Amino acid sequence: MEDEFVIRFASLSDAEGILAVYAPFITDTCISFETEIPSVESFRERMRGIMTAYPYLVCEKSGVIVGYAYASKYSERAAYRYSADVSIYIAPEYHRKGIGKQLYTTLLEILKERGFYTVFACIAGKNKKSEDFHYSFGFVKVGEFHNAGFKHGRWHNIIWMEKPLREYTNPEDAL
Repeated sequence: MEDEFVIRFASLSDAEGILAVYAPFITDTCISFETEIPSVESFRERMRGIMTAYPYLVCEKSGVIVGYAYASKYSERAAYRYSADVSIYIAPEYHRKGIGKQLYTTLLEILKERGFYTVFACIAGKNKKSEDFHYSFGFVKVGEFHNAGFKHGRWHNIIWMEKPLREYTNPEDAL
């Protein structure tokens, strides 16, 4: 019997496995605008900061992390506290196996349950697969920044997409 994909909350001990998924996106693509692979220790600290307030999920198969998704702070100002950025990375050999759909469905539901209203996704470079993936979840394109990053010898645009998670009411009424 083939092992199932398991979606679960990440732990700090997953940093090395998550970084193994992420590293090729840094070195081989313009999907991430990072240019150097962070150390496992610094990546773990980055995760720690995110996990204090936002969900961080992994997908594993046979105990190996094959993808992850997380939310993070959209901006520092207090009025943005009901919004979050979302990110997802799947190891290329596991694309088109439903992992992204499972991860994002779970992540977006958790964010909704935690009281978030809007999520944003920033897509770098010309990444039609990511755009189409986000459109399939009801995201809409809200803007494009031209020549926002320089990597691999050329300039790259980014697009921003957004998705409402709930009806826009006064969140303070729910307190």
